[in-house]
Amino acid sequence: MTVSYTLKVAEARFGGFSGLLLRWRGSIYKLLYKEFLLFGALYAVLSITYRLLLTQEQKHVYAQVARYCNRSADLIPLSFVLGFYVTLVVNRWWSQYTSIPLPDQLMCVISASVHGVDQRGRLLRRTLIRYANLASVLVLRSVSTRVLKRFPTMEHVVDAGFMSQEERKKFESLKSDFNKYWVPCVWFTNLAAQARRDGRIRDDIALCLLLEELNKYRAKCSMLFHYDWISIPLVYTQVVTIAVYSFFALSLVGRQFVEPEAGAAKPQKLLKPGQEPAPALGDPDMYVPLTTLLQFFFYAGWLKVAEQIINPFGEDDDDFETNQLIDRNLQVSLLSVDEMYQNLPPAEKDQYWDEDQPQPPYTVATAAESLRPSFLGSTFNLRMSDDPEQSLQVEASPGSGRPAPAAQTPLLGRFLGVGAPSPAISLRNFGRARGTPRPPHLLRFRAEEGGDPEAAARIEEETAESGDEALEP
Repeated sequence: MTVSYTLKVAEARFGGFSGLLLRWRGSIYKLLYKEFLLFGALYAVLSITYRLLLTQEQKHVYAQVARYCNRSADLIPLSFVLGFYVTLVVNRWWSQYTSIPLPDQLMCVISASVHGVDQRGRLLRRTLIRYANLASVLVLRSVSTRVLKRFPTMEHVVDAGFMSQEERKKFESLKSDFNKYWVPCVWFTNLAAQARRDGRIRDDIALCLLLEELNKYRAKCSMLFHYDWISIPLVYTQVVTIAVYSFFALSLVGRQFVEPEAGAAKPQKLLKPGQEPAPALGDPDMYVPLTTLLQFFFYAGWLKVAEQIINPFGEDDDDFETNQLIDRNLQVSLLSVDEMYQNLPPAEKDQYWDEDQPQPPYTVATAAESLRPSFLGSTFNLRMSDDPEQSLQVEASPGSGRPAPAAQTPLLGRFLGVGAPSPAISLRNFGRARGTPRPPHLLRFRAEEGGDPEAAARIEEETAESGDEALEP
């Protein structure tokens, strides 16, 4: 059964996740304790061998090997490889759950589209929804070990009421080398077409809507089957597994507490003349490698998480409850198309009939929430400028004939004055002012085209001024 702890983390509080660490079912301890004990036992064996069984020369050789293994373990990009793999597995895990077919939408369309309060109408609705449930049972038998153990043969499916004997004979008479979970969907479409010809489905639009919902339902069955067929490439799973196992194989040797290297000097701030460096102290001799065990717990636990959820249709603690989904789908769908068909409560005026702004009541525990103002958008709290000129509307089009207002920058405006131009405008005209002045004959030519002598004189005056500025050092 899936382990749910949603209620325990409904509120963020001090030590909220700490209470979850004491659970056993579905925990990382239950998943990892065998590998953890094996790693600890192997580490202890190597440590005892080094401390008690080796000679001094052998200890020296072992220390060299340990240092080499410790350096080599750091070369494995374990965090990157394992993190990317687990992310891929988690995304695939959730996509598989969303691909489980649920008959909720289909049963509503059947109840609204297939009419008739007589036995024939009731038979049509129940048979249609039973075909849909049969398709999901057949595909779940192909991917879930729990469902296969519940329905090991087609006879068990018949005994459970999902299929009649005649339907079983029809099903088994169809010769195909592939999975036939889609057969009940074809029965569904043929029966729906017959109901349309008999007038039980009153128009083609209702029939089209019914078949569209069936196709969505069948697409989920197909996607579930293909998720089981097409796995994550084996080479990727092998690379991640080898990376984790090789890292901790090197750590078994490299993380042993060995004697420091001979001749290694302890770091000194300043040595006096003739003073020899002190020998290296090395790491403290700890019999229990706490940090190494924690590292094994994190990385190996990460790999075990991926191993558990890469196929969520097994029998692990956190695998999908497919059998309960089958029970729920059958019960709810039959209830909606049979007992609930045309079984409506009387339509009455609601208690807010004459109110313009209905307000449901609050309890004492939630009364404080009613005092909070409603959220209108983040910009509603933006403080606007009090200057009325900032709210004036101007035309920004080039051909409007009106001069565009000078762009302002608040920060430079404090130093240069209120009317300081924008640095963007100054930089845009910088090259024109400092560059080569325009030839006078070109300016006269443009002035003659415009036919305005005053404009030509003003242009010549500005050209002379800009030329003088360009000559200044």
